[in-house]
Amino acid sequence: MGLKKRLFTAAAIICAAAAVAAVGLSGKSISKEQEETFFSRGKDTLYFWYTDEALTDYLGSAAVTYGESHDVRVIPVLVSGLEYLEEINKASLQSENPPDLYIISNDSLEKAFLAGLASQIDEESWGEIRGEYPDAARLAVTYKNKTIGYPFYFETSSLLYNRTYLEEFAKSQIEAEQDAAEGEAAMAWLEENGPEEESGEVPAEAGGQTEASVPEEAGNGEADEELQELVRERVKEILPATIDDILNFANEYNAPEQVEAVFKWDVTDIFYNYFFAGNYMIVGGAAGDNTANMNIYNKDAIQCLRVYQNLNQFFSIDTKEISYEKVLNDFIEGKIVYTVATTDAVEKLEKAKKEGRFAYDYGIAPVPDINGELLTRSLSVTNCVVINGYSEKNRQAEEFARFLTCEYTDTLYPRTGKVAARYGVDYGNPNLQEFLNEYEISVPMPKMVETSNFWVELEIAFAQIWDGADANERLRRLSEQIMTQVTGEPYTETAIEETKETEEEIEYLDEEELRREAQEGTDGEENESEP
Repeated sequence: MGLKKRLFTAAAIICAAAAVAAVGLSGKSISKEQEETFFSRGKDTLYFWYTDEALTDYLGSAAVTYGESHDVRVIPVLVSGLEYLEEINKASLQSENPPDLYIISNDSLEKAFLAGLASQIDEESWGEIRGEYPDAARLAVTYKNKTIGYPFYFETSSLLYNRTYLEEFAKSQIEAEQDAAEGEAAMAWLEENGPEEESGEVPAEAGGQTEASVPEEAGNGEADEELQELVRERVKEILPATIDDILNFANEYNAPEQVEAVFKWDVTDIFYNYFFAGNYMIVGGAAGDNTANMNIYNKDAIQCLRVYQNLNQFFSIDTKEISYEKVLNDFIEGKIVYTVATTDAVEKLEKAKKEGRFAYDYGIAPVPDINGELLTRSLSVTNCVVINGYSEKNRQAEEFARFLTCEYTDTLYPRTGKVAARYGVDYGNPNLQEFLNEYEISVPMPKMVETSNFWVELEIAFAQIWDGADANERLRRLSEQIMTQVTGEPYTETAIEETKETEEEIEYLDEEELRREAQEGTDGEENESEP
């Protein structure tokens, strides 16, 4: 009520926005008498449905801004997400004020289109702006070679890392390498020239210490900057390109006392796990709309899932104890070096920094491949704006949809926390651009009605494989279940015979064991350096 009170006490144009917000929050259509109270007469009215309350202020502002320069008034209406399409269909057939357009995730587009609730957008208009969107966005709104929505905002997963830890590790490596190089140079000089009888010191050019060679002690600004540049470059090299790189890092990393895990993520949520096998599971082809293009059960996917399962031996993540919220909180507390996160992490980390709860720098990077041969791809979901096929104001609705998703996205993130599914938005934070880079090559969620339960079943399969179920057998059963739904008749997969090399499990030392070995190695080096 506080929001409504503030809006109603503002100027006339803000009063109109309050009316919009009030209608949205009530979930009811506004009466004609109310419309005429808050808006000028004679304008066409578009009813715009959505389900996420975080969008309310933003959509209200967009509606008012659009109405100032167009002979149309837009009324956003916040409704329940339960049986959303069913309610849209019911309102389209029975209500005096049905939705002319609405926001929906791309995986529901086939259902919407077949029900007559989604119209193909004007291809000429779309052609003018389609280059402003990544492939994942364009494929997300494509159904049977038709564009049936405007991409609005997206969600995907990327690698989140503690940059402070990596910089400290990089600096220690560089300093150790410099010390080793100076020691080798000094030994070589001594072998060639013999010891200095008078001073006993080795010349700087032969590896001896000078103020310039120890920038952190000398306070030389130029030398410090040179070291920082070396650290930045080394961090880029350290960032893992593969899961193998993470394992190698864990083997070398002498973790601070507060670090509990080098790599920890929510193994119970398919959104943070799909990338392991996402490059090799084909569900409906590139646009996710072709039941003839299915390939869930294959050798590459099995190999990826075997690696996934073997990671449990190393990281020992308990499915009964883990959650995304807990993982992110542990990351904020400095207990984790690497994790897998969605775009909401950026806002939460920035808030924690301002509140003094997060004392580190962080970064976003692409999810790592399995190894040099097995590649990975994240899953993505795109929320889009769709024109109701039952709308009598199709042209006006499409014009507003284009305005909202293409011309009014600069304030989308700061006002809603949603990342626009298009290029050219300046977020003032490079980490959000990294998410967009990941989204660009991600796998859009399929649209097919026959596979609507695939993600639930796949999540169950991943959890069972993590806990020890045979990856080959479990993936085969999943494929048979989904293919039976797709074909409408019992489907049997031909079992894939794996070679011994494929079946052989990789033996990983426990992460705690590796940390202990790294610590012992460090202690040994310190003892050797003592006189």
